[in-house]
Amino acid sequence: MFGLGMQEVLVIALIVLLLFGGKKIPELMKGLGKGVKSFKEGMKEIEDDTSLPKNRE
Repeated sequence: MFGLGMQEVLVIALIVLLLFGGKKIPELMKGLGKGVKSFKEGMKEIEDDTSLPKNRE
């Protein structure tokens, strides 16, 4: 994973836990999930709009 070993990942996770606390991390992940979902929906709308045939008059 990005050239990181297990020890590095554990240290990063520990630092994140210390900075944000145990209660704040689920809220952050929930917000991140909502953001990803919104982004995917937006990309799907753009894809649908570009695939529609254009009427030429």
